[in-house]
Amino acid sequence: MEVSRIRALRGPNMWSRHTAIEAVVSCQANELNIAEMPGFESRLRALFPGIGALRPASAQRLPVSLAHVLEQAALALQAQAGCPVTFSHTHVTSEAGTYQVLVEYSEEDVGRQAFEAAVELLRAALSEGGSFDIDATLASLRELDEDVRLGPSTGSIVDAAVARGVPYRRLTQGSLVQFGWGAKQRRIWAAEVDNTSAVSESIAQDKDLTKRLLQSAGVPVPIGRPVDTVDDAWEAALEVGLPVVVKPQDGNQGKGVTVNVASREHMEVAYKAAAEIGQVMVEKFLPGSDYRLLVVGDKLVAAARRDPPHVIGDGELTVKQLVDKVNADPKRGDGHATSLTKIRFDDIAVARLAMQGLTPSDVPEKGRRVILRNNANLSTGGTATDVTDDVHPDVAARAIAAAQVVGLHVCGVDVVAESVMRPLEEVSGGIVEVNAAPGLRMHLSPSYGQGRTVGEAIIGHLYGSGHKSEDGRIPVVAVTGTNGKTTTSRLIAHLFATCGLKVGMTNTDGVYVDGRQIDSGDCSGPKSARNVLMHPDVEAAVFETARGGILREGLGFDRCQVAVVTNLGEGDHLGMNFLNTVEELALVKRVIVQNVAPSGYAVLNAADPVVANMAAVCPGQIIFFAADRHHPLMAAHRSQGKRCVYVDGDQLVAAQGSWRETIPLRDIPFTRGGSIPFQVENAMASVAAGWGVGLDWDTIRRGVASFSNDADNVPGRFNVMDYRGATVVADYGHNGDAMRALVQAVEVMPAKRRSVVISGAGDRRDEDIRIQTRILGAAFDEVLLFQDACQRGREDGEVLALLRQGLEGASRTSHVEEIRGEFAAIDRALERLQPGDLCLVLVDQVEEALAHLSQRIAGG
Repeated sequence: MEVSRIRALRGPNMWSRHTAIEAVVSCQANELNIAEMPGFESRLRALFPGIGALRPASAQRLPVSLAHVLEQAALALQAQAGCPVTFSHTHVTSEAGTYQVLVEYSEEDVGRQAFEAAVELLRAALSEGGSFDIDATLASLRELDEDVRLGPSTGSIVDAAVARGVPYRRLTQGSLVQFGWGAKQRRIWAAEVDNTSAVSESIAQDKDLTKRLLQSAGVPVPIGRPVDTVDDAWEAALEVGLPVVVKPQDGNQGKGVTVNVASREHMEVAYKAAAEIGQVMVEKFLPGSDYRLLVVGDKLVAAARRDPPHVIGDGELTVKQLVDKVNADPKRGDGHATSLTKIRFDDIAVARLAMQGLTPSDVPEKGRRVILRNNANLSTGGTATDVTDDVHPDVAARAIAAAQVVGLHVCGVDVVAESVMRPLEEVSGGIVEVNAAPGLRMHLSPSYGQGRTVGEAIIGHLYGSGHKSEDGRIPVVAVTGTNGKTTTSRLIAHLFATCGLKVGMTNTDGVYVDGRQIDSGDCSGPKSARNVLMHPDVEAAVFETARGGILREGLGFDRCQVAVVTNLGEGDHLGMNFLNTVEELALVKRVIVQNVAPSGYAVLNAADPVVANMAAVCPGQIIFFAADRHHPLMAAHRSQGKRCVYVDGDQLVAAQGSWRETIPLRDIPFTRGGSIPFQVENAMASVAAGWGVGLDWDTIRRGVASFSNDADNVPGRFNVMDYRGATVVADYGHNGDAMRALVQAVEVMPAKRRSVVISGAGDRRDEDIRIQTRILGAAFDEVLLFQDACQRGREDGEVLALLRQGLEGASRTSHVEEIRGEFAAIDRALERLQPGDLCLVLVDQVEEALAHLSQRIAGG
């Protein structure tokens, strides 16, 4: 068994909407059916008993190969480690013994490690006496998962966003998360939102400054001050009156906090613990319980009473053994990934035991409550009880005032009082701290009582609630197909811009934001799409979505408002990535259709049967387009009162039921009055997309009328130029369907003599290269073949030979030349042009070739 080309599909893909690891697995003839591999399954189950039933994920009852076992092992390892994964699939490719294995992951690092471990497992099971430590493997996966996945606080906010339909993206391995797209994006860092200022956060970290601000606003706080030495701390304690609280002036999670300090000896231990964190403060100890009140915006959304870490004696175990027993609870962990944290057994715990007359080795009597710490933070092992419904309105008002005085939009307010059921002033209580980025664990899954949906409250603060709620999305249009993708993408982007929106666009020429190019090269993949959605100025996005990016990584977005499929025809790039037929290619291209929003539209070419069939997998509605309004599919669609775009005489028509909107083709300049059929198709697709996203018809009319397909606006897409009385057309067409469309387009343009400059992409099938010149040989008098530096894996001269083979027996071509270098071929073609001639230049290096061509024409 050989595993190659391991990829992470990070977005919706041709297999599912799940993120997944994809690998190509090649099996030897004796590995295609494990039933014929004596002893393999028994050895495998001995090494990994939890692997489950071994069967192919297919109704065809195919033999179970090693690839199928690898799939199930990688999924089971993650599931056994506690990862929420359910999807896996093994696809039998057209190559004998070769499979594509898909295994879902919730965290990419964990998915990759699980896949690698599954390979090791199978190799161990293949040999007699092979070893595999399943316990260590699962422990390693579990540890990695806890390390890289979002903590409970951030995770709860993300879960609330997903439930509401708000898209999200992790920006780091930590807790920095972006919600929404473009101009509607918001960001959080754990439970801190982006509109909270650094000034407010700094104030919250300075506990002395916070206390003074709260006091000035009439919020009850304990008296105290910062101290510099143990002696100064003891003096401050005597000033405010014993007992006192000793804590860092700038701290969090209860680190270094000691409460109920009543002796000089205890002060020394407490001071040392606080000083390890930073500047030390001493405050008056307030009697009562420790409460955490969570304020989001101008509302109190949750409250919990926090109890200090403790154990209950059983008359048999020592204090240390009791702590170890409590810490063995699977609900308790070392960090924040679990609902509870293990109790710390350190110098502070030992000192607190001494105050109760105990040592770690003592055995407390049965039923005795032994306190291990006076502060009740969950991060030191405390527990929480929900008291949200018990909070008195005056206490809630004081907490909200405290958050607003400091300037925190999400704030954890720490209150010490006998009860929160009465105003703080009545029970001698006070607010002892406010916390930026508060932990949410105690409210989400308290030790006792009802959990609160605090993640929903934070998302509601970011994106409104009720009738004012938003989902953080901007209009997104995805465009794919074999030909016409770039022109259609650019025209749709132009329609958006016409109505005043700042548009982000990706295509094979680069990335553009508000008309400015911010990246160059082929940017039709998911990475470029994600970059556009991160840009804070973008109000609408149009993504040319190529086959390669979908195969390599999936989509760069979770769903789109409109998906456009221009055409598939005979396809392109066939014979690559196990895609050998147009129908197989369609499985990739239709991914954007499968991920249309339920309220959105798929714009499909009704005249292309493979494209039209994609309607069956669209969650939204369909807008069909075709030049022939009498096409059976168009007629049926219209009869059902659904949307269609077609050509009627010299008009482009959008129709739904008895309603019609028309645009004269003469008012769509790049179609040349409707004389260029493939540009008419691009116009129909673009108009349908604008209709689908809800643009008004005045905007659509103005947009198509003002769109220019010159080399500056749509480089390499039927750019027409004049040179010394001759016509030069530059285009990036590079497949048989494109050649037919171009021939049809130029045939209506008058010319005395017709010539074409062409090369071929070496990564296409031989027949795909030949067919291009076979088509051109019937339409052009002269053919200039060129070879450039990049042959994409072909031997020197091999592509030219294939192009020449396509010209054998050409009915029209009488002159053929072979030239080394694209620019030299362009120069040679221009030299041979006479007034009234026409030359079609099929550019390879689009930007460079067009620049050279423009320079020559300007100098002509």
